[in-house]
Amino acid sequence: MSAGLSEVSRIVDDALGVYADDAASVEVLESFRARLREPLRLAVAGIVKAGKSTLLNALIGERIAPTDAGECTRTITWYRYGSTARVDLRLHDGRRISRPVRRHEGRLVLDMGGYTAEEVAWIDVAWPSESLRSTVLIDTPGIASLSVENSARSTDFFIPRDTPTAADAIIYLLRHVHAEDLKFLEAFRDTAAGESQTVNALAALSRADEIGSGRIDSLLSAAKIADRYRRDGELRALALDVVPVAGLLAEGGRTLRESEFIALRHIALMDRAARDRLLLTVDRFTRATDDTALSVDVRRGLLRRFGLFGVRLAAALIRGGATTSSALSDRLVQQSGLVEVQRFVDDQFRGRAFALKARGILGSVERLVRERPRPNTAGLLASIERLTAQSHDLRELSLLAELRTAPPALDADALAEAERIVGGAGLSPVRRLGLGDDAPPPAQRERIDHLLAHWRSLAESPLTDRHTADLCRGVVRSVEGAASGLLIADAGEAGDGRVAASDAVLSGGPAA
Repeated sequence: MSAGLSEVSRIVDDALGVYADDAASVEVLESFRARLREPLRLAVAGIVKAGKSTLLNALIGERIAPTDAGECTRTITWYRYGSTARVDLRLHDGRRISRPVRRHEGRLVLDMGGYTAEEVAWIDVAWPSESLRSTVLIDTPGIASLSVENSARSTDFFIPRDTPTAADAIIYLLRHVHAEDLKFLEAFRDTAAGESQTVNALAALSRADEIGSGRIDSLLSAAKIADRYRRDGELRALALDVVPVAGLLAEGGRTLRESEFIALRHIALMDRAARDRLLLTVDRFTRATDDTALSVDVRRGLLRRFGLFGVRLAAALIRGGATTSSALSDRLVQQSGLVEVQRFVDDQFRGRAFALKARGILGSVERLVRERPRPNTAGLLASIERLTAQSHDLRELSLLAELRTAPPALDADALAEAERIVGGAGLSPVRRLGLGDDAPPPAQRERIDHLLAHWRSLAESPLTDRHTADLCRGVVRSVEGAASGLLIADAGEAGDGRVAASDAVLSGGPAA
């Protein structure tokens, strides 16, 4: 357990001691203690039919989240790692009801046993998937649903009134940027972050394969739209990035069966004219025809699993050299945008898991102390204040949000550099410093010296306003932290003028 995590855990334990006679407070604090031991909690949200469950299946690598309309899709479902598969209903009255684990045609069937969505607080699924060891995934009903109750379940989960949101971060799926999307993301940011105004959402331009009428270049068109959204002022303040993703393609690629590969290979090897006729429209693809020996049922199955775009792309990839099912699976996943989503989650969310958890927990303990003061709570408040001030991990979340929502008086290039340094483009030292992975030690040393001198001069300039100066000092500390994490040379190496990165850290110390 890291020093910061140990300190947060100690604060929660101290609060438990103070409020030991308050059952409601103990329950909340115990949930915080459990949360600190858990992996990152990542929720998938979005409007109805945005493809949330399909993307979640792609992230897990198995078809366990239901994608068809049903009672279970109206509830919140948690997917976490377990050595054996288990499905429990958690009812509002506190009962836990175990349900049988059953699969149909490769997909997990979530049988609610007659209970309604109104009776179930959430569904808890434990599953032996390696993807779930480092992340708890949470599937949610659609935002802006025609059913007021369905929308309310997601809203209450992400934007609770009296407790921190249960999600550490979210992937928000959108088809187009609507007012409902912006309103939800703004409310989630404010609730999840409190006064820190942390930006902890990734916007995914979902069903990207349907852009451009499903043409083979649809994903290129989607990438251009995502780039435009990425530069949009409103969305930029609410999401760290916008990534196009074709969820059906990603799910199909990660769960491709050999029988499906054989069918797709048959299509790929057809006469070109016959193949073009077959793949012209959904209606032609599922109609009885003499162009192919594949049955209508097999073709309908391919359409459900990959969509017409996916079938077209798979055929093109097979003709381009994907001659085995594993090769096709890899290329479909690469084309889908899933790899970019996974890389972002690793870089930004999993890399900041401590800060994302600590921020909400510390804020909630502070709120509890102020609302229900006790004679022995002054020390708790002092500990929270001290840890918040000393932890640069926590400060960086606020810095990143400030650069997006209340930018200081700096030019565009300086703002972009500051955002990169505080981790907006990734948390690795070389990414923060704007260096290539193969940058030699002298180039690393020169870059660190330049950035420290530049941002310190801005912070100390009499022409710099207070808000900008504070932000510049935060950027300096992020440079120092990156330097301390980037070993330029062994400390014991002598005679060549190079030093370890830790020796380069000047006043202020490395990032906590």
